[in-house]
Amino acid sequence: MRIAVLSDIHGNSIALEAVLEDIRVTGGADAYWILGDLAAFGPDPVACLERLNSLPNAIYVRGNTDRWACNWVDPKAATDAAGAYRLAMLSWAQGVLTASGWWNWLSTLGLEQRVSLPDGTRALLVHAAPGKDDGAGLHPGLSDEEWAHALEGCDADLIFVGHTHWPLDRQVGSTRVLNLGSLSIPFGPDVRACYVLLECDESSHRAEHRRVAYDVDELLAQMNRLRFPGTNFLTTRFRGEIVAPWG
Repeated sequence: MRIAVLSDIHGNSIALEAVLEDIRVTGGADAYWILGDLAAFGPDPVACLERLNSLPNAIYVRGNTDRWACNWVDPKAATDAAGAYRLAMLSWAQGVLTASGWWNWLSTLGLEQRVSLPDGTRALLVHAAPGKDDGAGLHPGLSDEEWAHALEGCDADLIFVGHTHWPLDRQVGSTRVLNLGSLSIPFGPDVRACYVLLECDESSHRAEHRRVAYDVDELLAQMNRLRFPGTNFLTTRFRGEIVAPWG
């Protein structure tokens, strides 16, 4: 059985199609696990949601931007330039999602999914960390004590997360944590879309991070054509100029 695990698509249909093509040419997938941040902060949220909903045996959890996009934001929350850009991108996404009819579907997504693999491994799917779709997330900068606290009571052998846009594979006691990285809005210098392929059977499972190049110039051109409000703010990320502090 092959499962493709994706997160942080952020309305980037160009990256999404590149990843789905990589999955196809490497043997396809029997199921898809989608870990949130699907629509907001990108220029093509409707195409992404339509494509994701066409995938076989797909399950979903919500990310923080999915939740934000389904709740009207107080403009006073934009206290600096970055906040103003985020508010503009959220407002843009809310208008598109409402007009296209996808707001209701997005608003129904839950915080987590729990799945048992064929070998009995208990998997937890969540966007940021057990019990959370937001916050600092799970990343290499956490201390051993912070890792232990974040996973306390998670009741899972294998946890899949996204949110930080930084791929990670770490064993914490009896629990393995896989951060998928992101399809979109990456930390540099590697700006390729990132996801995980999980192969499993009744005796074992194996997970592999995969990186997929896509046409960033076409994405930026699309954003400019649509007058997407986050174009200037996000261009440095898509060009690989912003590096994670714990990278």
